Amino acid sequence: MRTEWSDRNKTIQKLLGKEVTYKEGIDLLIEFRSQLFEQITQIVNGFPREAFYQMPFAGANGYHSKTLAYSIWHIFRIEDIVAHTLIQGDEQILFSMGYQEKTGCDIITTGNELEGESLTEFSKKLDVDSLYAYAKDVMLSTNEMLQKLDYQQMRRRFGDEDRNRLLKSQCVSPDENAVWLIDYWCNKDVRGLIKMPFCRHWIMHIEAMQRIKNKLCKLARKGVDPIAYCGFSCNHCFLGQWCGFCRTAYNVCSFATCMPDKRCPNAVCCQIKNIDGCYECEEIEACTKGFYTPENDGANAAKAQAMFIKKYGKKAFLSVHNKLHEKYDFAKTQEILGQDMYEGLALLEETKW
Repeated sequence: MRTEWSDRNKTIQKLLGKEVTYKEGIDLLIEFRSQLFEQITQIVNGFPREAFYQMPFAGANGYHSKTLAYSIWHIFRIEDIVAHTLIQGDEQILFSMGYQEKTGCDIITTGNELEGESLTEFSKKLDVDSLYAYAKDVMLSTNEMLQKLDYQQMRRRFGDEDRNRLLKSQCVSPDENAVWLIDYWCNKDVRGLIKMPFCRHWIMHIEAMQRIKNKLCKLARKGVDPIAYCGFSCNHCFLGQWCGFCRTAYNVCSFATCMPDKRCPNAVCCQIKNIDGCYECEEIEACTKGFYTPENDGANAAKAQAMFIKKYGKKAFLSVHNKLHEKYDFAKTQEILGQDMYEGLALLEETKW
């Protein structure tokens, strides 16, 4: 577990354990859940739909052996069942908002019983956009419940009536890999359920999703030109671990993900002009498209790099980038190349020699 997330979780649980700090703990938990959910949002917004049924770690021992689609389904089916059927005793979001039909899912369980090819086929059937909408609605519904719970309710425990209600719902498979969940949940009090399904469970599966997406990006980048259309070196990008380069379907560069069609304007322009990159365009110095928009503080640094490629080629550019990283400690090239494209180009040329 990531140290930052683990420490945050520990702080939240400590606050929830005392009546005087309980409300502060609930507020911090909801804020933390929002931050964790943003990780899911980035994946859904940035990755091609075929990524959601891939299993790059198939056969491994751990949550990362699943798919991205399964991970989202599993996190929020458990939360939906626990929050509504077990704690509140009302209708689950899956049914009240028609998400079983919307997602195209043919099961209503947590998915614990799925493995191998059946897990892949299950993931292929899911409509990712509807799955994401379901996850978000479950999160918001749980947040609303959390805000209404008072400290005394944290000690509430569950009995045979609650177990029978869960069994009757048929939302937990009788398979041995799943049925244990009912006793696991019912042996906790409300505070224990908040700790695991509503927080720590998220952390474990979202970390697994990060491993999956990073592996998919690594596989996508294999053998692909690492020079971005705009002139950046994707090999040296501080976001490179989770991006598959703008020349693949796993492009999650910021200027792609913020576009309605998820395509960077620089990449689109180069493809229309049938050129390899902006460094082959005669209009580069005056261009304000995409990453070159004047409001972007990295625009002129990107232009400087594209202009360098235009003069000296890609091989020399990658070599210069290696030297820059040996000489300076930086994450973004504009930190070194500055805000003037010509001064940035001069620094690159100086480094070259």
